Amino acid sequence: MTLNGFSTGPTPGAAPGLRYDLIVRTQALVTPDGVLPGAIAIKDGVIQAILPPGTPAPAMQATQTITTAPDEVVLPGLVDAHIHVNEPGRTHWEGFASATKAAAAGGFTTILDMPLNSLPPTTTVANLRAKRQASDGQRYIDVGFWGGAVPGNQEDLETLHQAGVFGFKAFMAGSGVDEFCHLTAPQLRQAATELARLGAQLIVHAESQDVLEAHQVATAPHYADFLASRPPQAEVEAISQVIDIVRQTGVKAHILHLSAAAALPLIRQAKADGLPLTAETCPHYITFAAEEIPDGAPEYKCCPPIRDRANRDQLIQALLDGTIDYLASDHSPCEPKLKEPGRQDLMQAWGGIASVQLMASAAWTATRPHGANLTHLAAWLAANPARQLGIGSKGRLAPGHQADLVVFAPDQAFTVDPSALHHRWPITPYAGRTLQGAVRATYLRGQPAGQDPNLGQLITHQPAPTS
Repeated sequence: MTLNGFSTGPTPGAAPGLRYDLIVRTQALVTPDGVLPGAIAIKDGVIQAILPPGTPAPAMQATQTITTAPDEVVLPGLVDAHIHVNEPGRTHWEGFASATKAAAAGGFTTILDMPLNSLPPTTTVANLRAKRQASDGQRYIDVGFWGGAVPGNQEDLETLHQAGVFGFKAFMAGSGVDEFCHLTAPQLRQAATELARLGAQLIVHAESQDVLEAHQVATAPHYADFLASRPPQAEVEAISQVIDIVRQTGVKAHILHLSAAAALPLIRQAKADGLPLTAETCPHYITFAAEEIPDGAPEYKCCPPIRDRANRDQLIQALLDGTIDYLASDHSPCEPKLKEPGRQDLMQAWGGIASVQLMASAAWTATRPHGANLTHLAAWLAANPARQLGIGSKGRLAPGHQADLVVFAPDQAFTVDPSALHHRWPITPYAGRTLQGAVRATYLRGQPAGQDPNLGQLITHQPAPTS
C-alpha cells in the first residue's frame, strides 16, 4: 500500500507487529518519489518501510529512534565506482583502512577498487584473491573490485568475471605504472569481443596514445604546458574508437573520468543510437578551472587534466541532462615525494587527486548554482552507479533495499582542512576551499559507518551464464 508516495507497510512476508531495529525520522527523505518528510524503518540491515508523517505509534516501535535536525536531509548511501586503494604493494600511498574510513566520512557506503596501482594488479584470479585478503579487517564500508584488461591476460578475463569482478578496466594510453600496460586498438577490440560474449562491462581510460605522443612535451613548468600536452582531441579520438568498438561487438562500455566537453556530442549520439555506452565525470572537473590553477601546484595534476571554465560548465550541463550518467571520485592518492617534483615540472609529478571524503560536498557546491537539486545528487552519487554496477540492493531509499543512509546538511558551509581528511596523505587541491553541504553521519546496513573496520563486506558481481 502507498500513501502520498510512501510505502506504508513492511516488506512482503514481514510478521505483523514487527519491532524495528532502528527508525530514522527526518523532514526530508530523498526517495525515488521525491524529497518528502517521513521515517525509515529498518530491520536486520534492510529498509522495511518508509513511513509517512502521522503514522500511528504502534507502527513505529523500534529498539532505537533517531530524529535528524531541521537542517538535515537523508540520502541513500553513496556509491563510488572509481577509487584507487593501492593495497597491497603500494599501501604507503593509500590502504583499505584509510580509504574506506575517508569514504565513510564522505557519505559513501560502497566503493569499487580499480585494478591498478596495487602490486599485484587485479589481472588474474590469484591477484584478486590477494586484494580481497588484504582488505580483511580493514573495511569500514563495503568493497568490490574491478578487473583489468591488459596485454597478455585475455585468457584470464572469463575466470575473473566468474570470480565476481564488476567489469574490466583498459587503458588506451600509458597508465603511469609499468605493470598495467595499455591496449592497442586491435587488443582492445579483442578484449571487447570476449567481454561482450561474457556479458561483462568494459570501462575505459579513453585518451589516444597517438594524440598524446604528438603533443608530448619534455617539461611543463606551467600548468598551461601540461594542459597542452593532453588536449581534448586525445579524448575525442579515443571515445570515437570506443564507440566504434561498441557498435562492432555489442560490448557494454563505460567512459571513465570524462574531462573533455568536446566529446559530449559523440556520447549523446551513441546513446541516441541505443548503444550500451555510459560515462562518468569527477568532482575536480566540475569544481576547478584551468584559468584558476597556479603554476607549481601539483596537487591539481590528474589525467585527463582539468580544463577551462567553459568546458567545466558544459560538463555540469551534461550531468543535468543525463549525457553523463554519474560522478566518481577517481580517488588516487600518493606519497608526498611523488608530487613534490611537480612544483618545478608538472611532467614529473604523479597525476592523481584524492577526494572521496569531499566528493558529495564538492559536487553539491559545483552543481547547485546550475539548478541541481537533492534528487540529482542522489542519482549521480548513489542510484545511477548502483544500477549500472548491478547492485540492486543499494542506491535508493526504498523498502527491500539495504539500509545505507547519509545524513547530509545541504546548507552548511565549511572550509576544507586537510588535517581533517582520513585518507593516508592529506594532499588536496581543495585545501582552504569553502564547500557547501556537510556529511554528518553515514549508516551501513543501519549501523554507524566509520567506526568498525569489520563492518564492511566484500561485494561481488553475479555473472549471468555464458554461452
